[in-house]
Amino acid sequence: MLDVADLTVRFGRLTVVNNVCFSVGEGQWLMIAGPNGAGKSTVINAVSAGVPYEGSVILRGRDLKGYKPYERARALGVLSQMNLIGYAFTAEEIIRMGRYAYAPGIFSRRAEEDNLRVTESIEMTGVRKLLKQSTLTLSGGERQRVFLAQLLAQNPSLLLLDEPSNHLDLVYQKQIFTLLREWLETPGRAIVSVVHDLSLAMAFGTHALLMNKGEATAFGPISDALTAENLNNVYGMDVFGWMSGLMAYWRRDSENI
Repeated sequence: MLDVADLTVRFGRLTVVNNVCFSVGEGQWLMIAGPNGAGKSTVINAVSAGVPYEGSVILRGRDLKGYKPYERARALGVLSQMNLIGYAFTAEEIIRMGRYAYAPGIFSRRAEEDNLRVTESIEMTGVRKLLKQSTLTLSGGERQRVFLAQLLAQNPSLLLLDEPSNHLDLVYQKQIFTLLREWLETPGRAIVSVVHDLSLAMAFGTHALLMNKGEATAFGPISDALTAENLNNVYGMDVFGWMSGLMAYWRRDSENI
């Protein structure tokens, strides 16, 4: 579905992403992991045509640079870490904006399918009680769920998610990741996510791209890419030892119950 080759992003003399290559097939969930400053979010921005890049991004056999804006919006959807809002749109208005790529004009009458997609996305993300609220009044987690609902209403075949659990508490974190895994079960879909939580990456990802200092250090099935050796080299610490140590506290507490 998505093939990225020799992806390079430069800001002036600074190379932020250097010759990164990866691919994502239908039904796959690619987790992009690595320390801060590794270039993870920049990869998402480049693939979504948010920043200039060198190399090639091929989506469903076509160069992404050849897509018209509405075609790109129908093919891929993007959820950023920070969704800046300058106007007091209601949550419902934000969600309905996800359907504009399918309308002849911004003020066009919405079709039955538009309403169906919007309703489905509202129910899936659990934001019905927020619909009439201004998004300026929402918490970070509520706003994140509203923008995810907008993304699902858009109904793209490829989701690009930059820290989708950002601002979410544990209840909604579990709900959203489970929801996304169910969304992925429909044929013709794929997900690319930037993650900091390696436990979530291991639990939900099928494949991983491990990055460090703007370069890809490992890519492949999740268990092959996120090995103890690869993680230790990238993070400069015993990642497996640290994570196992944290789990020991939970095991200790459960034994005392």
